[in-house]
Amino acid sequence: MQPGPRNLITDVAGLRVGHASDATIKTGATVLLGDKPFIAAVHVMGGAPGTRETDLLAPDKLVQEADAFVLSGGSAFGLDAASGVADALRAQGRGFRVGDQTVPIVPGAILFDLINGGDKAWAENPYKRLGAQALADAGADFALGSVGAGTGALIADLKGGLGSASATWSGYTVGALVAVNALGRVTVGDGPAFWAVPYEMGAEFGGLGPATSFDPRAVPAIKGGDSRNTTIAIVATDAALTQAQATRMAIAAHDGMARAIWPSHTPMDGDLVFAAATGTRALADPVQTPLMLGHMAALCLSRAIARGVYAASTAPGDVKPTWQARFG
Repeated sequence: MQPGPRNLITDVAGLRVGHASDATIKTGATVLLGDKPFIAAVHVMGGAPGTRETDLLAPDKLVQEADAFVLSGGSAFGLDAASGVADALRAQGRGFRVGDQTVPIVPGAILFDLINGGDKAWAENPYKRLGAQALADAGADFALGSVGAGTGALIADLKGGLGSASATWSGYTVGALVAVNALGRVTVGDGPAFWAVPYEMGAEFGGLGPATSFDPRAVPAIKGGDSRNTTIAIVATDAALTQAQATRMAIAAHDGMARAIWPSHTPMDGDLVFAAATGTRALADPVQTPLMLGHMAALCLSRAIARGVYAASTAPGDVKPTWQARFG
């Protein structure tokens, strides 16, 4: 396996990503857009999710494809980001046809960033606007760190962030996109080494190597008194997967979250993984190929989590330091 040419989820051909950020509120939204509808699935393992249109993504439901996924800050307010995306897509004539009507399919998930030093005294919910802006920004290249849905993200001891990574194998491409706002830590103990370091490709998050010590008996460090968190992610592939197979890829990708965040999938996290399959490459083997795609998705998600925190940048009013400020 090797990273794709961008080392971004957009190495999966036919996918674009856009961000919108509001520095005053310390929040934002991120959109994954397909050039055409893609097979869509989801799996939720956290105890406190906030979602839109996830019931629709079960393999037994009528609609199998989505036009876009939305990741947003703002807690429940942030679900409105998907409305901004849906309105803009409808204006473009995109969506599921029902008679003479077009209904864009835009599942979304949110993280809690309402207590992060930003000004939340808005008179009108800003997330519909942010969703539309993120869609308009969508392209093959995009920034990591304190942007989009990762703008106001926090983890136990540092600023969180927006991360992405990709991998190629045997002609297939897999990528991950994640907004890291976890209850726990992504680094080992009080040092700079990432939990995800065994999966690092090159020096994509510093090339620091493993931690020199680790006490498995230690009580995990978590956000003090803050029970509102969530790591929300998307994994994607160019393989031709059914919705059931894409669901299995999302399930496997959660392994990558558990390897990169200590602890993960807690009752206070809304940890969720969407999956997208663009379907341009047939499966070489109906069993072994999906197995490898799930493995790749987990590896990409671990790396993307570390990359998002590693790339976070300092901003006025921050309540926690960035990884770079503490260790860089």
